[in-house]
Amino acid sequence: MRALGAAALTLVLAACAPEPSADIAQRRTTDFSALPPMQSFAATRATPSVRSNRELAGDFLELTFELESGREIPRLTRFEGDIPLELRGNAAPSLRRDLERLIGRLQREAGLPVRAARPGEEAAIIVEVLTSRELQRAVPQAACFVVPRVRGWEEFRKARRSDKVDWTTLQSREVASVFLPGDVSPQEARDCLHEEIAQALGPLNDLYRLPDSVFNDDNFHTVLTGFDMLMLRVTYDKALANGMGRAQVADALPSILARLNPAGQRSGPPPAPPTPHIWIEAIEDALGPRGAPAHRREQARRAVELARAAGWRDTRMAFSLYAYGRLSLNQAPDQALAAFIEASNIYRTLPDTQIQAAHVAMQLGAFSLSAGEAKATLRLVDESLPAVRAAENAALLSTLMLMRAEALELQGRTAEARAERNQALGWARYGFGSDDLVRQRASEIASLAPTPAGG
Repeated sequence: MRALGAAALTLVLAACAPEPSADIAQRRTTDFSALPPMQSFAATRATPSVRSNRELAGDFLELTFELESGREIPRLTRFEGDIPLELRGNAAPSLRRDLERLIGRLQREAGLPVRAARPGEEAAIIVEVLTSRELQRAVPQAACFVVPRVRGWEEFRKARRSDKVDWTTLQSREVASVFLPGDVSPQEARDCLHEEIAQALGPLNDLYRLPDSVFNDDNFHTVLTGFDMLMLRVTYDKALANGMGRAQVADALPSILARLNPAGQRSGPPPAPPTPHIWIEAIEDALGPRGAPAHRREQARRAVELARAAGWRDTRMAFSLYAYGRLSLNQAPDQALAAFIEASNIYRTLPDTQIQAAHVAMQLGAFSLSAGEAKATLRLVDESLPAVRAAENAALLSTLMLMRAEALELQGRTAEARAERNQALGWARYGFGSDDLVRQRASEIASLAPTPAGG
């Protein structure tokens, strides 16, 4: 289940904006009335995971035999044979294109027999587009979700309080339904497609410790990664079968991974221990939609303390700092900046956290841009753009490019700034959706930078 996204970009932009002045007000009236066409990503192939097969085996077992709630899943389940997929509801053209791309990637990278259902054919996976209000009335705080054994929304509404939609009772997977909103940005709808279809097919758990996966509630990765494709390929390997228990699968994994991922046949650290629920509760309280700001910030501080006490120097430590930084922007910007710098230092030392480092760079770039440090802003943005493009995050990409345009403007490079801004707005239309929201975001970023000399 993909949770409702937190407004991280809005938080940092609002907190770092300079005090109003005549010059700043002038910059806020930049004309964004004529928006360029929406940009979209070309075909890409995910980068393979860099972790050892020993680590990957531990990841697979925890993803496959546990739910997010901590309940155990007694047996491996998967689809057998072809997996036809049907799209229902008022789907935007961008969503249809993204679904076609995803099906192609699942075929090529995971070797799965997923395909579009033929007219009149009974689908194994139904993807139904609804309104956000309908979805959240049924499952509050969920942006989208997947359930087994039902064919569409009406069946789900009748069965949602019954054991019929309990994943732990499955013997095999025969049908599943994915529900996602159609009244959100193209990127949000695509993100739901990737995570929920992946969970319909394979692992059901989310793990905060995973650095390179959509199976992580930190929501840094928004499209299926090389790690995710490998987990799906393992799920459907010929050496596994419906009904196998955890011990049986664990015995089979070394030979499966040696065959599918020969580059992982090397020494490495043992699988990371499970993340304590006390830390998960603190981080989810901090980033959840409920609670006063002071309480949420205190929970983020608690997550940092718990991570330090555990001796973590991994994604969980960095994410704790990132969350604390975001929630400290308005009350304690100096503490926020220190937290972002420490998070950045951790992410930049790890081999597979480039997109996480880019998210932190956006936060640091807002600070440097508001201070008029054009050179530092350009360095932060330029270092981050390749990872953001590879991760297909148009919202972050457009934000960084808009920051880059403002930094170029500060340096007097007006023509370059104009071209950069025009490209950024095309990506913003995919990442943020409505034209009004695109213009609002562009104006917020424009307001960060002081007016160039002579402006």
